[in-house]
Amino acid sequence: MPEVSREIPAQVSRGDGMSDRPELTPDGRYLVIAGRRWRASDPAIPEARRQELTRVLMAWRREVRRSRGSVDEGAARAGVQAAKVALGERGTPWWEQSDDERQARWTTEVLMPQDQA
Repeated sequence: MPEVSREIPAQVSRGDGMSDRPELTPDGRYLVIAGRRWRASDPAIPEARRQELTRVLMAWRREVRRSRGSVDEGAARAGVQAAKVALGERGTPWWEQSDDERQARWTTEVLMPQDQA
């Protein structure tokens, strides 16, 4: 298995509030948005897989909004959870996982809402 990079992404904020992406903490583990820390996605996820998981996450978020108050809302929220875990934003922190655990997490299949049975 190829070794997973543990490299922390470069600071993305320009410092003038005009950055396209939120500021990262110095250790690269959290995004800072409006003074609040949010766990960053695992930087070792290959870009194509990160984009795929992000599309899945956004589809599940739309499904949560669509199903709010119905019996389907729980399944939609579970889809959001699964996508966020795959991205490393929830669950065991990615910096505490071995390379194999990290890769197993992001390669786990996470279905789109319409693919659910």
